[in-house]
Amino acid sequence: MDIQSIKNRFGIIGNSPALNHALNTAVQVANTDLSVLIAGESGVGKEAFSNIIHALSNRKHNPFIAVNCGAIPEGTIDSELFGHEKGSFTGAVDSRKGYFETVNGGTIFLDEIGEMPLGTQARLLRVLETGEFIRVGSSKVQKTDVRVIAASNRDLLERAQNGKFREDLYYRLSTVPIRVPALRDRKEDIPLLFRKFASDFSERYKTLSVQLDAGAQQMLVNYTWPGNVRELKNIAEQISVLSTDKSVTADMFQKFLPNRDNSRSLALIPATSASPSASGQDFNSTTERDILYKLFFDLKKDMNEMKKMMLDMAHAQGYTPPGMNENFIQSYSNEPVQVSQPAYNNTSTPILITPKEQQHHEEHEEVEETLLLSDKEKEMIVKALKKHKSRRRDAANELGISERTLYRKIKEYDIKE
Repeated sequence: MDIQSIKNRFGIIGNSPALNHALNTAVQVANTDLSVLIAGESGVGKEAFSNIIHALSNRKHNPFIAVNCGAIPEGTIDSELFGHEKGSFTGAVDSRKGYFETVNGGTIFLDEIGEMPLGTQARLLRVLETGEFIRVGSSKVQKTDVRVIAASNRDLLERAQNGKFREDLYYRLSTVPIRVPALRDRKEDIPLLFRKFASDFSERYKTLSVQLDAGAQQMLVNYTWPGNVRELKNIAEQISVLSTDKSVTADMFQKFLPNRDNSRSLALIPATSASPSASGQDFNSTTERDILYKLFFDLKKDMNEMKKMMLDMAHAQGYTPPGMNENFIQSYSNEPVQVSQPAYNNTSTPILITPKEQQHHEEHEEVEETLLLSDKEKEMIVKALKKHKSRRRDAANELGISERTLYRKIKEYDIKE
């Protein structure tokens, strides 16, 4: 089967040499049982290559399953992959087959394999080398015949050198490596993909397809597309939905591109007015800023309530100064107020409360904290990673953010684990 037929069958768009080379490799390795490691950035279509390999293999009539290793909690991934016996852990009310047992004779695609725990990596290595596995809580060795296709958007060899990925597993998985090129490395394919996505949208919703003028096309090609094909598809659909003019100029196109230079801006952007984003990263970043701002505002509110409580206590003990009423407590007078000491204090030095100066000082401190928001965020991430001994999944749960967002923040702040 030639490459063009493969592209037509699986909906692959593009003619770049790097893409054709990756497809050729996938076709050649499909009829074997060799392990395949698909490398490439997020959004380039690594799962599509796993589908191609399985569909062209001798296992095509047997089961195929895709497993996202980064989405399964560390405590349950062994059970998900290899199964467990009844009573092997809390909640194991029945025995359960794992994926390597249910997909026997077929293909299993392990996406984001770089996030797999080291203990599970050892179990996987045994499956790859001997075809044997043991259910969690069992001592019985079982056999399976499963072809493994793995994928990662990270450098597994670098992780292996840092002790975060088994080096022997890396070499066992990468019997045949396939690198799917990033979209910025196949610029000649970008206009073709955009037209395909815009055409699909117009056909689905019975509308006219958008057209880009020369300036917009140049901007389309020059944009870096960090989200790759997934981001390009989202942008094409956004333009198809929101553009009032079906002939899109460069100025119009610019409005749909996320402003990544200001991704760490401290401006609090409401969800209803957030700029369109092709990925969830901008949304997640905005959401995290919202949470941090809320924490700071709640802290300020608690401080004001504490001040009010202290003034109420002063009033209750009978040394409230003239003019200190509820209006004073809520809004603070513009004039300095002298507060007499209680009777049991043998000093007569008055206490001066200067609301304007105090309020100004508080506002000044609030601005400083806001300007250092990124440092606070980095500090919390470092503390969470240290607390959980660099287990990113646990750290992400502690911080209340997704693992993908945590990985991006670690890279963004250059945090060394």
